[in-house]
Amino acid sequence: MMNKFLLVVFFGLCLTACKVEKKKTGMQALRVSENKRFLMTADGKPFFWLGDTGWLLLNKLDRKEADQYLEDRRKKGFNVIQVMVLHTIPEKNIYGRLALKGGDVSKPDTTKGNLYSDSVQYDYWDHLDYMVDLAEKKGIYMALVPVWGSPVKSGKVSPQQAGAYAAFLAKRYRGKTNIIWMNGGDIKGSDSIKVWQNIGRTLRANDPNHLITFHPRGRSQSSFWFHSAPWLDFNMVQSGHQRYEQDTSKKEKLHYGEDNWKYIEADYLLKPARPSIDGEPSYEGIPQGLHDIKQPRWTAADVRRYGYWSVFAGAFGYTYGQNSVMQMHRKEDKESAYGSDELWTSAINAPGASQMVYLKQLMLSRSFFDRVPDQSLVVLNENEGAPAEKYDKILATRGKDYIMAYTYTGRDFSLNMGSIAGEKVKASWFNPRTGKTTGFGEILNSGTAKFNPPGDKKNGNDWVLILDRI
Repeated sequence: MMNKFLLVVFFGLCLTACKVEKKKTGMQALRVSENKRFLMTADGKPFFWLGDTGWLLLNKLDRKEADQYLEDRRKKGFNVIQVMVLHTIPEKNIYGRLALKGGDVSKPDTTKGNLYSDSVQYDYWDHLDYMVDLAEKKGIYMALVPVWGSPVKSGKVSPQQAGAYAAFLAKRYRGKTNIIWMNGGDIKGSDSIKVWQNIGRTLRANDPNHLITFHPRGRSQSSFWFHSAPWLDFNMVQSGHQRYEQDTSKKEKLHYGEDNWKYIEADYLLKPARPSIDGEPSYEGIPQGLHDIKQPRWTAADVRRYGYWSVFAGAFGYTYGQNSVMQMHRKEDKESAYGSDELWTSAINAPGASQMVYLKQLMLSRSFFDRVPDQSLVVLNENEGAPAEKYDKILATRGKDYIMAYTYTGRDFSLNMGSIAGEKVKASWFNPRTGKTTGFGEILNSGTAKFNPPGDKKNGNDWVLILDRI
């Protein structure tokens, strides 16, 4: 009797330990912060979105390769992967399994019982389930685009089909805590707007616990069309891949060239307040302007600039992208887009990918939810009496007890002091290329103060000035 009793107690303790372990390691669903400017976990902890663009993860990688990719991104500090569920119609995965019956999005082609089978005949949706579960084990959220914009624009998806498809997705994945819905897909909201509205409404009705946004066309933002939509939780910008002089959006409502901070600034002024993020800036290694592969490629310095500019302008996070990684360029590929000539297995080590974590670490190193953009801190250009523009732009942000100011060129600049308490403040330089912080003393916290970043003035000699309350 005693032995049986001990066995019962032992198994009871094991079950309790298992439950505790599950609670400890499980991911929490995300939600919008109380002030509507940031994201946070269900228990109220700050969440800085550091996204990577893995658009064709589901279509191009097998399970072993997916583990290699996601593990690399986990180690580099990424916590969100942006993925297309349906890139084209019809669509199939690496195992040759079709996503849909007859190319109809309202009829997903599902089978039973082979999620973790050794068979090569992996069901399309089981493969996606596997990817979601694998990401969850690594602490990564999956930002899923239900269907890319191009097949919708070409008439392959009706509003009715979209509704049925969105209901399928919502019901299948509403129990997964690491899901974010990214409606749209490189398209104007005004193109097939009934489809996007139906997807958004249906996702919200059937899956109230996951965040929803809209991925817009280049050089536009979701707020153009959906800022007041009841299903939209946060805004997304695609600042695009063009240089200033390549910007082709001059006929649109707004055109900003490389100044992605202007999109975030515009969103920040809208009512009601919603969080905003640049979900597709220029990708590292992609030609400037996209289509002419003889053009210079965007570099690590460029993706850093887009990151710090947008976050300091008020964004709640940032999404990085790399040309070969976003399309998962494989040696088996007979062709590639945008002049990609590097395999994804090599391109995951592009320098910008390793440097992005420093932005995340910096923003989580100080108070989070009280941070605001504040350009009134920046003294106007002393020579011209106007703010510096383009690469000389200084972006400033502050919390209750700190100020941060970013310079891309390492040029001298001046700040208006006194926005945080104290007779003096502690001053430091933060290096976005290495993540190292170097203090350089205490300065008076009144009037104006001029700052001279380390090194010579040149593009890519970027620095963040940090002023902390003493």
